[in-house]
Amino acid sequence: MTITAHAPIVGITSETSGSDELDLQQMRADIDSLDAEILANVRRRVELTRSLGTSRVHSGRPRVAQHAEMDTLARFENHLGRDGVALGMLLIRLGRTGLPGRVH
Repeated sequence: MTITAHAPIVGITSETSGSDELDLQQMRADIDSLDAEILANVRRRVELTRSLGTSRVHSGRPRVAQHAEMDTLARFENHLGRDGVALGMLLIRLGRTGLPGRVH
């Protein structure tokens, strides 16, 4: 019995029709659109997080609510696994430090 390191890719050919190319272009455009939405939502999340931290300080509480951050990390992990934790940590850090190149 021979075992190969690479299984053949089924269903993909080097020839693409014009409609296939249009489909690829549309998918790329959709991804670009989603990226723009994600970036806008990240900016909005950072703004909200920083406002919340300021409100907490003005009311005599610590700026950071660690239990809320842990809940966020758990939620991201439940949906995305270990990479979700990394993404959640990045969002938390951005909320604490602000976006790069912006005056805080």
